[in-house]
Amino acid sequence: MSDFCDATPTQTTAMIHLLLVDDQLIVRQGLRSLLEAKPDFRVVGEAENGEQAVAQVQALQPDVVLMDIRMPVMDGVAATQAICQQFPAARVLVLTTFDDDDYVSRAMRYGARGYLLKDTHSEELAEAIRAVHKGYTQLGPGLFEKAIAAPRSGTDAPSAMPPKLAQLTPREREVLCLIARGANNREIAGALYISERTVKNHVTSILSRLNLRDRIQAAMFVSAFLPVLENFSRDRNPD
Repeated sequence: MSDFCDATPTQTTAMIHLLLVDDQLIVRQGLRSLLEAKPDFRVVGEAENGEQAVAQVQALQPDVVLMDIRMPVMDGVAATQAICQQFPAARVLVLTTFDDDDYVSRAMRYGARGYLLKDTHSEELAEAIRAVHKGYTQLGPGLFEKAIAAPRSGTDAPSAMPPKLAQLTPREREVLCLIARGANNREIAGALYISERTVKNHVTSILSRLNLRDRIQAAMFVSAFLPVLENFSRDRNPD
């Protein structure tokens, strides 16, 4: 599991309502059996394609949607986009066998709160569902770089920094650049010759100023502006 969340969510006794979306019946059956063995999970519905998933979210109002990617009629990326736009209270957690860069990046940019592979251990899956339900972002091992990869649109990188990033202090911009490069707090502290406590304070300030929920979302937000942000930071001395 990713270590990029700034807090470790604790387990909750509140019932979490789940929608299972996968074109394979045997996969849905296995997931239902596995998840309903947990006292805080209840599977309220199933769908075999993205179109059914959107309709089921509207009808059943699940808390978390476990979404496959490759499905007939409407794939999981399109369904994720539709659900996140139309039903923002539903949290989408992608659970698939495909770790293609484009799938991961697009699903996360369209609003998915997490992306895991189907070989994820059952206990890690349960923890990820609880974390996503609380609003945290969850990524499986090795998926961080894929999640923040720039979309394959062929467009040029932006040449100007948005006002939200310009309002950060020079040191906060340095920290944000390193976050976007995948560095953890210890690595950031070593690179900037500051304490880990200071790094944590900077991260907290960055998330608050940018109105972001965690460092993965921060990395995804800044990834498109990373070249201009790094150039901007090099031209100024840190605080």
